[in-house]
This record gives sequence, C-alpha cells and structure tokens, in this order.
Amino acid sequence: PWPRIQTAMMDEKSLMVTYKDWRGEPRGSVKKAAKNPDQFGDCIDCTQCVQVCPTGIDIREGPQIGCITCALCIDACDRVMKDIGRPRGLIDYATLEDCEREAAGGETRPAWKALLRPRTIAYFLIWASIGMGLLFALGVRSHTDLTVSPDRNPPFMLMSDGSVRNSYTLKLRNMESRPRRMEIAVEGLAGATMWTDTIAREQAAATQEMEVPADETLTVRAYVQAPEGTPAGEFTFRMTSLDEQRETDTGSTRFDAPGGEQ
Repeated sequence: PWPRIQTAMMDEKSLMVTYKDWRGEPRGSVKKAAKNPDQFGDCIDCTQCVQVCPTGIDIREGPQIGCITCALCIDACDRVMKDIGRPRGLIDYATLEDCEREAAGGETRPAWKALLRPRTIAYFLIWASIGMGLLFALGVRSHTDLTVSPDRNPPFMLMSDGSVRNSYTLKLRNMESRPRRMEIAVEGLAGATMWTDTIAREQAAATQEMEVPADETLTVRAYVQAPEGTPAGEFTFRMTSLDEQRETDTGSTRFDAPGGEQ
C-alpha cells in the first residue's frame, strides 16, 4: 500500500524521483545525437532506468503510483550520463515545481526548503506520534497470555464420592526470551482442586506451578474437581508469573455439574 499512501501525501512541492523530459527529449542513440546534436536530448533510450526498477515502471513516462522512490533509476542513469560525457541528473530527486522552473531557465529551490515546510512538519509530527504510541504499547503490553478452552465430551464426570470433575485445555504463553515459572489458581469455585496431565492427581490443589519455556506456548490438559453439591457456574483460572514482574492473566470459563445452569 505504500505507493498509494505516498501519492496521497505528495504535492507539486514534494521531492520525488523525476525525469527531466525537457532535457532528455527527444530520445536518440549516441550515434544519432553525435550526427545531429541539436535534434536530440540527453536520453539515449538505453532503458537502464527501466531494467533496474524493482516495480518495472518507466520513470520517463512521468510520476507514477508504482514508484517506490528507491532511486535505483537515478544511479543507473547517472552512470550512463558519466559514460557518455553528459551532465548527471537527467533523472533526479526534484519537485515538479522545480522541474518547471528549471525547464523555463529559472533557478531551483534548495532541497531543504522542500523538506521544511508546514505540510512536511505536520506529517512528521503525525508519524512521530504514531511511532511513540506503538513504542508505548509495546512497552506496557503483557508478556504472558492465558487461553482456556473447556472440553465438552463429556461436559463433566460424576465421581464415585459424589464430586464433579471437568477438564480444560490451558494454553500458557510466555513472550519473553527466558523460561518463566507460572502459578495457576482456580478462583470462584469453592473447594475445587486442580491437577494436569503433567501433575499427578495425588498432588491436586487449588493452585499449581509450572514452567513455560522461553518464547513458547505451553499447552496442558487441566482437571478441576469440585465437592459434591457444587452448582454449575462461571469461575476463573488466574495465571501469575512467579518473578519480579508478577504479571497476571485470567481466563474465565464454565464449570458444568448435574442440574445444569445456575
């Protein structure tokens, strides 16, 4: 989308890659120009500017939306002009306003005047504000994330002692370049205990600890068991990093039990 943004932001006073047609036209080979120097311009129609263009445009046809202002055509043309002994700058960074002045024999403005004007300063302030906003967002964002998905087949299991068990898939994400130890707690479900596919049922508790590798997402299957008579309803998994940052993420989900919704 950059060419479209660039086009919308530019005007006749903006610096852009420009072909000076008043100087280059009409085109002709070196031999033809040598025989009739007054009938041909500086462009020898070597097409070097087209060949080096990454988007394949011909800058000699005028400003185009496909131009990404890479200036490869400027370098290619300057080399050709040097080889044939003609002044450089046939293709150059210039404003349309300056090109018209130069074609009429007038003087062009210094490049800094094209850069330092209210329009460009306003653009700079806008883009700087956006950049600062992005940096701030990156600086304050959480480096952890917790996703909870309840297993629905079956929605719950009734144990022999009357307690009810639900199972969930937890995804613990660590966005730092170091392993971090996390504490997972069950909140809002009185008397509930939890264990996982990596933590034995005999170690079931209201909170569990596990280590998440650097820059990875740890996926575990968690089992939550609540006492007999616990009604169905919402509860929360809370994940807290056990380091100096103490970052916290929560994931709300549902606990299913006999009797349906409460």
